[in-house]
Amino acid sequence: MEKMKFTVGIQAPAVRVFDMMLGIGNKSTYEQWTALFNPTSTFDGNWEKGSKMLFIGVDEHGEKGGMVSEIADNIPHRFVSIRHYGLLQGNIEITEGTEVEKWANGFENYTFEEQLGTTTLTVDLDTTEEFVEYMNEHYPLALAKLKEICEAGI
Repeated sequence: MEKMKFTVGIQAPAVRVFDMMLGIGNKSTYEQWTALFNPTSTFDGNWEKGSKMLFIGVDEHGEKGGMVSEIADNIPHRFVSIRHYGLLQGNIEITEGTEVEKWANGFENYTFEEQLGTTTLTVDLDTTEEFVEYMNEHYPLALAKLKEICEAGI
């Protein structure tokens, strides 16, 4: 696994950034910023520690797919950790095999640090070598979109 880090400063309180990033009050705020990865990106589950979460999108062939994950930790407005342990292909959850082994126990960690009304969001994630370029290209765009959403109307 390759370790990657992305950071963005958002002119909004951590409670707002956290809630909008995760789609707590309105799932569409999550879908808006993650659309930069996949226009159909969504989730099925909840953000409680220990909960199963499916991160879902439809590919260019119209097939549903994504990641099967667990919310490893959730400290509201401060930290969220997601542990990936499987793949979703159609409606089938795959938790074993060579494709899964590439991703097994990969984490996405989000840290929210607020100072004087500005939140620094730090993303630490594990990815496979084949996705490094994709993440380098898409994560900054997605975080810029999240910043735009969180700062709107403040």
